[in-house]
Amino acid sequence: MPEVNNITLNQPADALGSIEIASDVLEIIVGVAASQVDGVNRMRGTIANNVSELFGRTEHSKGVKLSVNDGEISADVFVYLDYGVNVPKVALEMQDKVKQQVTLMTELPMGEVNVHIVGIVPEKNDSDIDPDDIFGDRAAAAGDDEQTTSKDGDL
Repeated sequence: MPEVNNITLNQPADALGSIEIASDVLEIIVGVAASQVDGVNRMRGTIANNVSELFGRTEHSKGVKLSVNDGEISADVFVYLDYGVNVPKVALEMQDKVKQQVTLMTELPMGEVNVHIVGIVPEKNDSDIDPDDIFGDRAAAAGDDEQTTSKDGDL
């Protein structure tokens, strides 16, 4: 499967020139469409992608590999899903959305959309533990102060 460089769109005979779409643009379309599906946590990226994101730069083409077979574009999408989602349902929705967006935005024939689930991301457990008071000593001390006085104010 040869990699995609630039793809020239089919134009009518009276067109003023040619229209080419860079492979990076197609990768971005596929990446954005895939990441917008509910249940997708994030796309797989490289260390360089992760460092870029730390500085606020989002790499929309990460986790996407394109190829051309018999004039059709094929995409391999590598994703992490949220824990608890229906994996086949999310993958099918991702395939539909990617194919729909590529066709809508470029009018190019979309072949396969292969979804590779590379991991599941567990839910973040928001803990009520105070890192400054791991053993609850402060809460116990506050409770002791309240218990030392009676309703009448007597000790």
